[in-house]
Amino acid sequence: MRTYSDLFAVHEFRNLFLANCAGIAAHTTSSLALGSLTYAATGSALLTALSMFGAPLASVLGSLTLLSAADSLPPRRALTLAALVAVAGAAVQAVPELPLVARFVAILLVAYVGSVTGGARWALINDMLPAGAYVLGRSTLNISVGVMQIAGFGAGGALLVWLSPYQVFLVATALRAVAAAVTWFGLRERPARAGERTSTARTLRINRELLADPGRRSLYLNLWLPNGLVVGCEALFLPYAGDRAGFLFAAGALGMLAGDVLVGRYLPPVARRRWVAPLRFLLPVPYLAFLLRPDLPLAMVVALVASVGFAVSLPLQERLIAHSPAEARGQVLGLQQNGMLTGQAVFAALAGALADVVATHHAVAVLAALSLATTLLLTPGLRHTRPAAGVVVTPPRPRVARSSRSGRTGG
Repeated sequence: MRTYSDLFAVHEFRNLFLANCAGIAAHTTSSLALGSLTYAATGSALLTALSMFGAPLASVLGSLTLLSAADSLPPRRALTLAALVAVAGAAVQAVPELPLVARFVAILLVAYVGSVTGGARWALINDMLPAGAYVLGRSTLNISVGVMQIAGFGAGGALLVWLSPYQVFLVATALRAVAAAVTWFGLRERPARAGERTSTARTLRINRELLADPGRRSLYLNLWLPNGLVVGCEALFLPYAGDRAGFLFAAGALGMLAGDVLVGRYLPPVARRRWVAPLRFLLPVPYLAFLLRPDLPLAMVVALVASVGFAVSLPLQERLIAHSPAEARGQVLGLQQNGMLTGQAVFAALAGALADVVATHHAVAVLAALSLATTLLLTPGLRHTRPAAGVVVTPPRPRVARSSRSGRTGG
């Protein structure tokens, strides 16, 4: 499977793609509405930023408690449960007199449930597609996230001109309902990946086992740290460029989309292995140019070129799947996603703190240098995960775990 036509010929993948698009569009429109409400009520830039972008911090709790639900619940049920909780969360936000504290609790609850079931989504890509098609499927969902975020923020901004934030929340609720319906009716029932019950003890045990292996630990660190430090660079676009920061964000988004298309669609497995090293270094190195305080056009080129490097996560995830037990694949990918989101949030906060004490362009360069140093330090560990020459890695298909439950986790 090498083309988008082949990919979208798979009925289940089309439904997963549609549900993902509806969910991302709902998230972006509702977060914009919540941000406008928060700023109007508090005048606080910090609280506004947390209301829009702080929810991923709930993934830390998810990773330490019930992340094993991604494998021990039937996938379609797990993803439908998360979608229904998101419907309820959006509906709650539409209540006009709801206290701000309750709004924050609602977004954190939705994020928590999403963090413990989200790994099932990514594992399901590997289940529903032929062997070796994971990278194409994952990159296509990545593209949908980027496009729908741009469209969602644009549509949300337009809707807020004509509607109240509460009415925008109703629009988001409808989109969330579409995502839930498509997930339930558009995915087939599969058995749970693992026969054990969901529990904090099981989650922590599997996390320890995953991180105890040097190869997997190296992959996780490579997927979490350099990426997060570069997101810290992006977090400084607004103080660096002011009201023109949107151009930098757009350039970065374009670079990410280009990288996902290049790696996911056009590079065969052997070429993907060769491109891992160049893409890892492409991510931080261009941002060192901020030492020279580039003007906006050059800064846009830097953001665009560097963001192509984010696509290195695709072949690294492919290796992670190949080096992980099939019965824990949902937790494997959930831990990767949650760790990535947490790292991005932490390093974005670090970037803001650094930019309060040094010039913004110097802060960007420092974070880029830290990302580059981290990339260099983590390079030797990847040798544990490199396939033998001439061997094409195709992740093993998951074994069907016998269980008294009649479904399987879907994404």
